[in-house]
Amino acid sequence: MYVQTQTADDVRDIVAERGVRFIRLWFTDVLGQLKSFSINAAELNDAFEGGMGFDGSSITGFNPIEESDMIAMPDPTTFAILPWRPEEKPTGRMFCDIQVPGGEPYEGDPRWILRRALERARSLGFDAYNVGPEL
Repeated sequence: MYVQTQTADDVRDIVAERGVRFIRLWFTDVLGQLKSFSINAAELNDAFEGGMGFDGSSITGFNPIEESDMIAMPDPTTFAILPWRPEEKPTGRMFCDIQVPGGEPYEGDPRWILRRALERARSLGFDAYNVGPEL
């Protein structure tokens, strides 16, 4: 079930009200494949405050093992309850921005690349355009 959220507090409220125990943190690799890992509801505050660390060397196109520390920073505006999960065991999900330690955006994060492309397009006078995936 999709519920429009805007802030981390909105997400916290929904998680508490609905009894959500797990939240999947979603992101894509450079090939567009969805990747995820789960956190429990007790870790939600930590996730919003500093992100959740993961090993980027295991993600296609991300960093080698020597530089594998990465951070998934959840975007509260993307929170949703997964509709295919049982109602008595609701699971949430949020898309994440990928960062390197220190909080800088990871240059290979597809969301970051899209943001930069949109900023460039706006700077060139393109204010409205349609984008869609080819399946």
